[in-house]
Amino acid sequence: MGRPGLNRRQLLTAVGGLIVAGSFGFAALGTGADALATGADTRVRYWNLFSGGDGYNMIAMLDSFRAEHPEIAVKDSTLQWGSPFYTKLAMAAAGNRAPELSVMHLGRVTGFSPGRLLDPWDVDLLAKYGVREADFNPELWKRAVVDGRLYALPLDIHVQLCFYRKDVLKRAGLLGADGRMVPVTSTDEWFDVLKEAKAATKKGLQTIGLWHNDQNFQWWFFVAFYTQLGGTWFNDARTEVTFDTDKATQVLEFLHRHIADGYANPNFGGGAGAEQFVNGSPFAWEGNWSVPVFDAAEIEYGATPLPPVFGQRATHAESHAFVLPHQSGRGGATNEAAHQLAAYIVRHAQAWAGGGHIPAYTPTLSAPDYQKLQPQSEYVSAMEHQATEPKVWFAGSTGILAQRVGPIVVSATSGSARPEAVARRMKGALTQLLSMPNPMDGKTAAQGGAVA
Repeated sequence: MGRPGLNRRQLLTAVGGLIVAGSFGFAALGTGADALATGADTRVRYWNLFSGGDGYNMIAMLDSFRAEHPEIAVKDSTLQWGSPFYTKLAMAAAGNRAPELSVMHLGRVTGFSPGRLLDPWDVDLLAKYGVREADFNPELWKRAVVDGRLYALPLDIHVQLCFYRKDVLKRAGLLGADGRMVPVTSTDEWFDVLKEAKAATKKGLQTIGLWHNDQNFQWWFFVAFYTQLGGTWFNDARTEVTFDTDKATQVLEFLHRHIADGYANPNFGGGAGAEQFVNGSPFAWEGNWSVPVFDAAEIEYGATPLPPVFGQRATHAESHAFVLPHQSGRGGATNEAAHQLAAYIVRHAQAWAGGGHIPAYTPTLSAPDYQKLQPQSEYVSAMEHQATEPKVWFAGSTGILAQRVGPIVVSATSGSARPEAVARRMKGALTQLLSMPNPMDGKTAAQGGAVA
């Protein structure tokens, strides 16, 4: 497809409209080893946004690749999570200074102008190095395809989970013979569980931490439960909003009830929920990246996908995925090496699972080493019922959609606004966003917010 040009001013304006600053405070690990080792025939520059435990796990996988493939020099650079990462990646791709390989949240791919700022994957080359469509969850693979071409290679899914303290639930009679939390299939059952758990909880601790004042988490929880109700966002052509305000109201009332009934304490917002969990609070709704944190705390806990309180299983999921930033001269040995490196990491993601992520490469999930992991093997079923944001340019991890709608959800959860009014405001925000053109797609405003 054609690549209409963007000048520097236009690109900076577009990126500024698409990116939210990295509110989680992740710092860069810095630039990886130059890796221009003697005897290496090909160099692959690889940008990522992984810090902390994820960063160390990624480095371990890269070092394994280097040891097995000394003919390929991998120069890895870890950039600051959030705005700095996406801004630099967009500018590099537009200015033909992009690395051979990078990482991106899968939900951001549609808005990152596939075909202009991203190059498609060569599926035959991926197959040469052992990675095929059949190795992935069909819905996950489908999200990576735009205009019939693969623009992202999924590495994982990361999900929102219901963490629970086994000691507290055992005292409350809420732990099954298998050592796992009793199943929940309705809102009434869920609040009965919270009531029993609260009675078995030490004084001074809340019953559940659910990031009630955080726009991103509240948006993620809303997406999960709205999906459980079968809610939709837009028609297939992305020209009309189909958001169901009645279903949205049900979800908003459900989220608010945790505070109204005294199970979530307004004084323990944000990361305080995880601290309370470590100190003996029975429940915490957190991302799977909290697994290493709770492991380090040496507490006896489990984790399941968010409870299917509206009948249908669905838990919010995003995905880290490999992408090929646009290079005008992409091809040859460096391009093949980028395919080889990405395929290798995807196929050797057992170490990645240690950070709590669910590997996208499904053969890993059936491997004995993965099935021994706890609590990872308890929530691996989330792969089969992912609740994802709509496939539109303004969606994706901490993107415009979360920025606009997340604070509105918070107002309902906290009790500062009525759920019915909030649902209407959410629909209005969706309508406004859909009418806006993607500032990075190079097309005319007349085409609106439609996604091809």
